[in-house]
Amino acid sequence: MKFLGIILIIVGTVMFLITGISYTTEETIIDAGPLKISTDKENNLDWPPYAGGIAIVAGFILMAAGKKK
Repeated sequence: MKFLGIILIIVGTVMFLITGISYTTEETIIDAGPLKISTDKENNLDWPPYAGGIAIVAGFILMAAGKKK
């Protein structure tokens, strides 16, 4: 339980500092026999900063619960 709490604190801190990531995918527009036209599309994965705060608080709660045993 203590290990999971530490992991949540680390992940929450990263989520709090970095509020999203972007990645690129290749999409095929036209695929007609030997003719293939594709384009790159940039996608964003964003999360609110308070999600990182919630993960940090949950990590501290798990660490406190692990110390009581």
